[in-house]
Amino acid sequence: MQKIPLIRYILFTVLLTMITQAHAAIKSISDFTEQMNHFPGYFSFYYDTQNGKVYLKVDKLKQQFLLQQSLPYGVGSNDIGLDRGQLGNTHLVQFERFGDKVMLRAINSYYRANTSNKAEQKSIQEAFASSILAGFNVVAQNSEAALIDYTPYLLSDVHGVSRTLAARKQGNFNLDESRSAVYIERSKAFMKNTELEAVLTFKGSQPGEYIRQVSADPYALTVHMHHSLIELPDDNYTPRAFHPQSGYWSIEHKDYAAPLGESMLMRYIPRHRLSKKDPTLPISEPVEPITYYLDPGVPEPVKTALLDGAKWWDDAFAQAGYKNAFIVKVLPDNADPMDIRYNVIQWVHRATRGWSYGSSVIDPRTGEILKGHVTLGSLRVRQDILIAEALAAPYLQGNEVAKTLQAMALDRIRQLSAHEIGHTLGIAHNFSASVADRASVMDYPHPLVGFNDKGELDVSRGYAHGMGQWDTQVIKYGYSDFTGFDESKGLAAILADNQNKGLEFISDSDARAQGGAHPTAHLWDNGSSPSEELRRVLEVRKQALAQFGINNIKTGTALSQLEEMLVPLYLFHRYQVESVVKLIAGVDYDYEVRGNSPVKGALVVAKKQQQQALSAILSTLKADNLLLPESVLALIPPKAYGESKNRESVIGRTGLTLDAMALPEVSAQHSLSLLLNAQRLNRLAQQQARSEAFFSLDELLAQLYEQVFKVQTTTTMAQKIAQRVQLLTAKQFADLIASDKVEPEVQAQLRYYLVKLSEEYQQRSLFGSVDVGESAFKQYLVEQINQFLINGAWPMNFKVLPIPPGSPI
Repeated sequence: MQKIPLIRYILFTVLLTMITQAHAAIKSISDFTEQMNHFPGYFSFYYDTQNGKVYLKVDKLKQQFLLQQSLPYGVGSNDIGLDRGQLGNTHLVQFERFGDKVMLRAINSYYRANTSNKAEQKSIQEAFASSILAGFNVVAQNSEAALIDYTPYLLSDVHGVSRTLAARKQGNFNLDESRSAVYIERSKAFMKNTELEAVLTFKGSQPGEYIRQVSADPYALTVHMHHSLIELPDDNYTPRAFHPQSGYWSIEHKDYAAPLGESMLMRYIPRHRLSKKDPTLPISEPVEPITYYLDPGVPEPVKTALLDGAKWWDDAFAQAGYKNAFIVKVLPDNADPMDIRYNVIQWVHRATRGWSYGSSVIDPRTGEILKGHVTLGSLRVRQDILIAEALAAPYLQGNEVAKTLQAMALDRIRQLSAHEIGHTLGIAHNFSASVADRASVMDYPHPLVGFNDKGELDVSRGYAHGMGQWDTQVIKYGYSDFTGFDESKGLAAILADNQNKGLEFISDSDARAQGGAHPTAHLWDNGSSPSEELRRVLEVRKQALAQFGINNIKTGTALSQLEEMLVPLYLFHRYQVESVVKLIAGVDYDYEVRGNSPVKGALVVAKKQQQQALSAILSTLKADNLLLPESVLALIPPKAYGESKNRESVIGRTGLTLDAMALPEVSAQHSLSLLLNAQRLNRLAQQQARSEAFFSLDELLAQLYEQVFKVQTTTTMAQKIAQRVQLLTAKQFADLIASDKVEPEVQAQLRYYLVKLSEEYQQRSLFGSVDVGESAFKQYLVEQINQFLINGAWPMNFKVLPIPPGSPI
């Protein structure tokens, strides 16, 4: 037998001892957690009350699951955007062990190879980067699992609060671990999900205006962050194909195993799982209904209104062949709204009014919605009441309860509840619904009000009630049970039915006013004819302004608060202007695919409609429509002691007093900036070149020039407003001429009119007027134009006032 040299024997003994000690250092899970609180569940965890740590038992290595991160306690600022209950990232993840470490890897699920060829699948995994979200040391183990300290990851800024604050210019904030801890009250484990939460404090410097507005101490911002570890759904869900005319969002991925000649882009619609108990019946109860839970903190009468609006969706599911498929309840007191098991409708407070929205936790593999989460801004209902009070002047005695106005505001809340729930069902906006008698809750509705023969505000049709025709069709596409039928044919039949019913679907980017071209897809509008509705809205506004005064506020309210009520009334027409302007250089189209019959294509809006739209827009630039009544100017004083101007106030140039020119300026600039949008002018010039039958850029500029620069006024105030509109128009021309977004042929025409204006005004200022003010203004404008023509830039001695906040109205 060969003897081992002494030195080798000693080294071997030392190494063996070190290995033995290393293994001995890692305790068993039972020994390590003996004194800890145990939470058994999907991922069981232990809580050490002595050091405040959470230890996660990892017994599912390389098994994919979903990690959802969210913000249970928010910041309370619409401008910052970190709301209570805000959903964050949804990752498809898995734990992997590397020696004494466990890594949490986020799978790159966008790039796939849908094939049984394992080598092909692996080639995709190796080609596109995954992301290691966190690394953990193994602190204990047994034969089946490793125990990791999850606390450092739980106490990290997974929601990106620091990044968001920096992006919003609210200061430099970093996580302060000494003021952060596990929030065990909201940390629980269940069979299919584990929920963990932490209290996190961010310390910062140079806090911004919005942080100062909402925090107890602007240098220490404390929020909560939540982690949901979720078991993947079973394989019994069948994804449903996305179609651009379906009304749904899409969940997409690229399939690199797609056959040559076929698209690699795979798209599904997001939707909840729903199927009939008895597919053979035309109407059947579901295997499991979709249940939503309302925030119990919502006060009455808003709570009842939200419940009513939410329940409208059950009517739509009934049209799709279901009985009691959509249920709404109040969230139980002991339930956590961030728990993945609950679809929730949360009532969220902010310092200022802001958007509501509907979000979802979605399985990225299939598009299945696992949790719907609605965020409703609590100040929206108060804004609707404010607008109604501004229109109605209802307080003749000073202390009446404006029941009809509150009823209209609650109708808006019903519609808002249904709208945001629709998003969590997978449904996109439909901004063409208003032209079809308000055919969808997925549109943005403007209050449809007017004055009756007695001069009273009629709000009876303020907002629509119940599901629209489009909504029921969308639910049919997304949720109909096609068991035993050809699903593709059934879906095609629904889309054909939409066309037969005259239902249009146009969504977000196509509906925006700046550069938008679609003639029926608008935000916050009413009516089948945008131009006629604008004229009607201007009449409503005119009548409301004429009676605006002391009866708009209750007894005991400072007169200076009329200023914030005046703003939405004066700008009551702003969104109808946005809808009208899109007819100019407008193009009518659908989200068509090959196979549609007949093909619509891209149709230029008829010349007559474009001319009507231009005439309506030009009317908003007339001094008579821009003047504030003297009765209003003579009534509203500077801010009362104890009050101050805010974002809803009039921003002007006259100090503490109400600036009579400010609102006319911002209203005129609003119309001009929309009308003279670079993309719109480019389209109009091209349409003019394509056919004489189309409305032309020549016609627009000639009529605008005539309206703005050759106007005759009857009062000094009207003259001053007309001059302000002239300055705004000339400056807009100059800015467009200097813009690289404007085609050179368009620039040439705009320059022609500036030169023409300079020459005409120079002559008029010298020979054509005896009014010193008028001559002085013409001379001033000529100087501004000439400086631009020489230097290529408009002089910087005038900056247009910003328009006050609008959306969400």
